[in-house]
Amino acid sequence: MLLASMLLGACATHPARSGGSSRGDLRLDTESVARVRHAGLLGTTTTSTAPLPLASTLARVAPVLLAVLGNHGKVDELEERLEECARQAEHQVNSSLFGNRAPTREECGEELDVDGCGEPITRAMLLGRQKHVIALACAREVLSQLWPSPFSIEQRYRYYRASRLLEAINQEKEQQFIKRGCTDELKGTIKPDIVLHKDYNLLQAVLVLDFKFPCPPSNRPRWTEYGATSAFPGMNQGQIYKDALGGEVLLLTPRGIR
Repeated sequence: MLLASMLLGACATHPARSGGSSRGDLRLDTESVARVRHAGLLGTTTTSTAPLPLASTLARVAPVLLAVLGNHGKVDELEERLEECARQAEHQVNSSLFGNRAPTREECGEELDVDGCGEPITRAMLLGRQKHVIALACAREVLSQLWPSPFSIEQRYRYYRASRLLEAINQEKEQQFIKRGCTDELKGTIKPDIVLHKDYNLLQAVLVLDFKFPCPPSNRPRWTEYGATSAFPGMNQGQIYKDALGGEVLLLTPRGIR
């Protein structure tokens, strides 16, 4: 109030400028007084000290999405809905098989079958496949609504890392490889779940996402490591995805994107 009185006093005694009107000075002084009175009523200054909202993981890690989608709100919506796809898939499969609980560590590790190469197939692997089907169908619908540029779902590529050459494999050829069972024809190939492209260069990504459903859920989600006899020894999926396609690479889990 003392500051307001001083400003009012200054307004009353301020001389008019020669050759011009004092109306502009009076208006400015009156606005200053109004601000001081308003601040006094609120018991605070006119400058807001409220913390800014935290950016979503996608906006923070892959800011190029802002250029494609236009604003933070759309990036946040994309993240929330893709995370919901993972949560729905987790819930649907677990509830149908285990009721209102998640599988135990023992159940996850149980070996139920073998693949064409004689490698064991665990319950965790089968559950992951079932959840992927649901989550990817959901993600396709979300991206069709929210992503204005091209995107790829489960596109298989062959990556020649030494020459940094990447080529897409069509589905018909991929199925031929798979029907042959244990074959080296799939060696050196990668198959990310979701690839978002900025334009029509379908061999370049702005973002790569892979669904992961840890079993049991207490396990930490992680990229699959390539073995010593693979085409990419000493590396993991995420590193190869980024190396081959560029862009940012993230895991998409029922607990969020990371």
